[in-house]
Amino acid sequence: QVQLVESGGGSVQAGGSLRLSCTASGFISSTSYMGWFRQAPGKEREGVATIRTGGTTTYYGDSVKGRFTIFQDNAKSTLYLQMNALKPEDTAMYYCAARASRNTNRDPFVGFGYWGQGTQVTVSS
Repeated sequence: QVQLVESGGGSVQAGGSLRLSCTASGFISSTSYMGWFRQAPGKEREGVATIRTGGTTTYYGDSVKGRFTIFQDNAKSTLYLQMNALKPEDTAMYYCAARASRNTNRDPFVGFGYWGQGTQVTVSS
């Protein structure tokens, strides 16, 4: 089992920045990817960014490329999402997630089975 706890959400004006954090505990070594997803009211869940656990290979959703950066501190077992140039359409609940190593799907945004409780990000115009 892997436990994930997000923090760092809040309200910000358009053009501003926020950094989300996700502290992981449990069998982190059993995961292959860590990532951030978001879901706005009335919309489907969207993959924001993922990273190989303990590595540097990253993947981003088209809507956040060039604005968001995912990175991790392995010593602190913490995943981060630096969000710059925020837009009102970035408003959503953001979830930290992890994918078990036994899942070998080639899509880096599929197969995540461990989820945090979410943290709200609200961007006003």
